[in-house]
Amino acid sequence: MAEALTNTVWFLPLAPLVGFLVLVFGFDKVFDSRNSQKNVPEKRIGWLASGFVITAFVFAVLQFVALLSLDGHDRAVTKTLYSWIPVGSLKVDISFLVDPLSVTMILFITGVGALIHIYAVYYMHGDKDYRRFFSYLNLFVFSMIILVMADNLLLSFLGWEGVGVCSYFLISFWFDKRENASAGSKAFITNRVGDFGFMLAIFFTFQAFGSLGWQDISHGASSATASTVSIIVLLLMLGAAGKSAQIPLQVWLPNAMAGPTPVSALIHAATMVTAGVYLLVRVSPLLEASYDWVPQVIMWIGLVTALVAALSAMAQTDIKRVLAYSTISQLGFMFVAIGAGAPVAAIFHMITHAFFKALLFLGAGSVTHAMDGEQDINKMGGLSKHLRYTTPLFLVGWLAISGVPPFSGFWSKDEILAGVYNNNRFAYVLLLLAAGVTGFYMTRLVLKVFFGKPNYTHTPHESGKGILLPLYGLAALAIVAGILNLPFSKDLLVLEHWLEPALEGGFVKHLSFGGGTQWVLGILSIIVGGLAMFLAFRIYHSNRFGSIQKVVEHQFFYKAWHIDQALTSFVGGKGNRMFQKAADFDTKVVDGTVMGVASNTKKLGGVVRLFQTGKIRSYALWVTLGAVALLVYFLIRAL
Repeated sequence: MAEALTNTVWFLPLAPLVGFLVLVFGFDKVFDSRNSQKNVPEKRIGWLASGFVITAFVFAVLQFVALLSLDGHDRAVTKTLYSWIPVGSLKVDISFLVDPLSVTMILFITGVGALIHIYAVYYMHGDKDYRRFFSYLNLFVFSMIILVMADNLLLSFLGWEGVGVCSYFLISFWFDKRENASAGSKAFITNRVGDFGFMLAIFFTFQAFGSLGWQDISHGASSATASTVSIIVLLLMLGAAGKSAQIPLQVWLPNAMAGPTPVSALIHAATMVTAGVYLLVRVSPLLEASYDWVPQVIMWIGLVTALVAALSAMAQTDIKRVLAYSTISQLGFMFVAIGAGAPVAAIFHMITHAFFKALLFLGAGSVTHAMDGEQDINKMGGLSKHLRYTTPLFLVGWLAISGVPPFSGFWSKDEILAGVYNNNRFAYVLLLLAAGVTGFYMTRLVLKVFFGKPNYTHTPHESGKGILLPLYGLAALAIVAGILNLPFSKDLLVLEHWLEPALEGGFVKHLSFGGGTQWVLGILSIIVGGLAMFLAFRIYHSNRFGSIQKVVEHQFFYKAWHIDQALTSFVGGKGNRMFQKAADFDTKVVDGTVMGVASNTKKLGGVVRLFQTGKIRSYALWVTLGAVALLVYFLIRAL
């Protein structure tokens, strides 16, 4: 039975790919050849696209069932479709790796993706490019499945690039506005910096292991030199930092909010931005074999990112930008977990984050829908009176991300904090501070949007059932997902046991303290988060501590520490001149050398061609002259 189910793995990427192709090339023929594109009902387009993603989710569940029927260490099945690149010693197949890590990823990618598709059916109502939007969504899901299911680095990179291209299409979807097109370009260019690191890592990996397969890399990690492995990990870290918006490549994600809200939820909450986390967890055996300071680099990059983004979120006035900086911060938590030797905690938080952040983004879409497109939280207030369903759903996401028990975010966040405490006490204090700031800025957001004095002139309206239904599903998941890995006993560590075969030989540090210390750390986390939320309540509801409000909403934080501005200034100034010199060097020296060789070869060929007339008498003459010349030469030497 297991083999029969895993044999259907190729249906996973095929379903959204077929959806994309049908939407782009053959939609009208599928339904009615007499209809033009404009006459095809919107919902028919949306439900077709959603249906293909739901189909992919069904096949993801089948892969999960197949692995459950296998013993723990047998839960890694490779299914090869065909040989892709058989060149010398390099052999790369189009093949998929079905193991606990890849199946975990595709379950929430397709599951959450299906809910977001259903939401978009109604949210994008009336958009003139409705069909194009859903074709991009289907193509994105296809690329993401390829990325996480591939059994080798090169095929993963193909999906990685596909995800990047789709993000550009979706972020700049409303490209008629200059700022939207600019946001898409910034995301595309910033990710190319990270992709350069990924490409170099592929070359070094093949040189070191003679293979690009994930399993070959895992098995060979311990036999490779620490210096080579460390270089590969740092290059992959650069690629991961680009996709997962870590310092200094985090600047693209806040601007990516220019895309439609379903895009924000799908790409920047649940799927694309977690690709970097997935990549580093997948190469966990390389982390184990690298120098000791390499995981520390990952941990500190994540920690700085978590703090900088959380403090930036405190001052934002755009509801989606608050959530964007929140996403960057939460991704920082995941990177910290990886660097601290807690990859299970990173995946656990990735899953819970997918649920509550998608809920928050879609809830924000419901809010802006009620406000006729308004996104400034200073122009909201008191919406709980009008949004009777959106409000409690959004509050579930707020409690989950703020780490309030028993919501899912509490369990995954505290597992990361425990792993960091086990590794570095100073880093633990800083990360606990970032967790407290999270509770603060999310409470500020909730109070400004749903409570207090209304700051609008029109009457907001609640969203329809089509928009609210996916929110109910995500809210339920945000509440109960914590049961995946409860710390009370080993039997309750379901996710840890499930992922164990995929992380065997990886960088995993087991806790050096018992349950008593974990209880203390959990209580301390609740106290810090509670105090931060209480402070936000006093400032934004009771109108106290005005001096503190001025500090947290300072322009320095509002401008996100001026990092984006500094990078823009560099790229437009000294950086631009430096890049131009590099381009000139490439044109004059590199291209000049190549073109010069080609040109001189062509000229030499022209000279030689003079002697290649094709006439036998001419060749006989040259042979005779050559023979005479040789005879003269030898006669002269004989004298």
